Amino acid sequence: MKKILMLMLAIVALSSCGSIMNAADNGKTITLTGRVEKLGLTPFRYGSHSIKMRGQVYSIKSTSINLDNYLDRQVIIKGTKVPGYPLEGGPELIEVTDIKGQ
Repeated sequence: MKKILMLMLAIVALSSCGSIMNAADNGKTITLTGRVEKLGLTPFRYGSHSIKMRGQVYSIKSTSINLDNYLDRQVIIKGTKVPGYPLEGGPELIEVTDIKGQ
C-alpha cells in the first residue's frame, strides 16, 4: 500500500513540474525562422498568420507590425509567447515584436 501511495505522489509531482515549466515559458522571447502565411479556416480561432519552423506551426499576431506585408516571404521573427495558449490542441500564439525578411 505504501508503494502505491509513493508511486501516486511521484506521478502527481512530475505532472505538476511540466505545467510549471510551460507557465514559465509564457512571456518568454522567442525567435522563429520560416514563411509567413495567412491563417485560413482553422479549428482554433486565434492569431492572424502562421509560421512553420522545424515542422511545428506557430500562430502569430502583431499589434505593431502589419504581417500582411510579409506574406509568403521567408522571415526571421522575434516575439513573445502569449500566456494562456495553446488552446484545445492548437499551436502556440506568438506576439511578433520584430520581423526581418531574408
